[in-house]
Amino acid sequence: MKNTKYVFVTGGVTSSLGKGIIAASLAKLLQERGYTVTIQKLDPYINIDPGTLNPYEHGECFVTDDGAETDLDLGHYERFLNTPTSQANNVTTGRIYQNVIDKERKGEYLGKTVQVIPHITDEIKNRVQILGNTGKYDIVITEIGGTVGDIESLPYVESVRQLLWELGDNNAIVIHLTLIPYLAAAGELKTKPTQHSVKMLMQSGVSPDILVCRSEHEINDGIKRKLALFCNVKKEDVIQALDAETIYDVPNLMLEQGLDKVVLNKLDLKGSKVPQLIEWNKFVNKHKNPKYTINIGLIGKYVELHDAYKSISEAFIHAGATNEVKVKIHWIHSEELKAADVAGLLKGLNGILVAPGFGERGIEGKIKAVQYARENNIPFFGICLGMQMAVIEFSRNVLKLADANSIEMDENTSNPVINLMEEQKEITNMGGTMRLGAWDCKLTENSKLKDIYNSEIISERHRHRYELNNKYVADLETAGMTVSGKNPVTDLVEVIEIPSHPWFIGVQYHPEYKSTVENPHPLFVAFVKAGLEHSLK
Repeated sequence: MKNTKYVFVTGGVTSSLGKGIIAASLAKLLQERGYTVTIQKLDPYINIDPGTLNPYEHGECFVTDDGAETDLDLGHYERFLNTPTSQANNVTTGRIYQNVIDKERKGEYLGKTVQVIPHITDEIKNRVQILGNTGKYDIVITEIGGTVGDIESLPYVESVRQLLWELGDNNAIVIHLTLIPYLAAAGELKTKPTQHSVKMLMQSGVSPDILVCRSEHEINDGIKRKLALFCNVKKEDVIQALDAETIYDVPNLMLEQGLDKVVLNKLDLKGSKVPQLIEWNKFVNKHKNPKYTINIGLIGKYVELHDAYKSISEAFIHAGATNEVKVKIHWIHSEELKAADVAGLLKGLNGILVAPGFGERGIEGKIKAVQYARENNIPFFGICLGMQMAVIEFSRNVLKLADANSIEMDENTSNPVINLMEEQKEITNMGGTMRLGAWDCKLTENSKLKDIYNSEIISERHRHRYELNNKYVADLETAGMTVSGKNPVTDLVEVIEIPSHPWFIGVQYHPEYKSTVENPHPLFVAFVKAGLEHSLK
């Protein structure tokens, strides 16, 4: 059994400093040194998971192979480490309290008064150590969401305090990420916010071992010494994290600052190899030095918040680097696509992606975008709802079924080409009840999809309730839209394509969830390549 070490990452001063990227970058460096590493996220909100959250609230809901609906930071973890996460990698306060209340209802506390300490903190500590107890990992990095001082985060910080004592010296450390703001009027960096943040952390009984300081300007030795004196750390344990051109620069920046060395020293881990980041830097070099630029329209209804499509935009970065192409994404709100100005908004694009989503708003705009791509031979990629919109558009304009629709949008349509999945019809609770996680798909011989994947059976992640109605498959195929992938057990349609079109593919699953730096998703790679070919015509 491995003696698993634990690294806790907390944040102070302000939110959105990039705890997830720092955690993922550190994990990448430790992985390069030969250690097995995983990262988990503790989210302080009371939702059970992000599955019922509006994307405007929390950005994208990421889905794991085992069907967990999680925070989008798990996407960063997977993209950096090239290893899958699971249900155990994301825990919310809602989940913690639900588990404790369930135990109380079963009588497991033997009539005791259930309290935050010890019952809630014990549950948090158990969840933190689940991954470590598997024996698979040398190091578990735990990112605590929110900011020190938030009332929601108090039980997590208290649990960390207890774990630091229980695990003992050299087995667990705390990295505190803070902001060193620059006041232009004074012409200097200010350390006071960090001092106050650390003081607040220490009032909870937790003293940081390492400070990672976000800043727009270089942090000189004088500032580091000042922080060290006020915050009870050594000067060499103050790490600067300058604003980066891209998140993919951060592992290199942290390597230069020696973050991995400081962490290993405090965890008493020795004799590991030096990180080379060879494959990583090949990717970064291609990403920063593209030979071509293409324009891709992303048609969605949450485009004001780009984080709602985080995995898609990152998959374009991976696929772009593979093709030595800069993918310029044009964020187009589907509600803006009225019949009269569709051509004006979509003209000049080398590819059109119709994004996932739920609900009726903006649907007709997505259908117009599909029609424009199909009729003008522009490479088209539909994901989940985007694939369903492609089926509806084809049914209306090629099969001439004017009222073709999805049951989700119109329960009374006489042509429900998209129908509710059979097992969904009796479900009333919306949380965690969709078709989730990895499912197999068998690809058809001589299809574009089989050529792209170079495999007959693939496994992809899903998140949906509705499906293509198999009653319409024969008519669709007769008219020129082929089904090129089905689930081998349920016979659900997973993929459609139009062979007569240069590149027209819709998938019911979410390929963006599996794209990583080291393994760009083949569908995105092929779509970007098709966009490049379109741009060179």
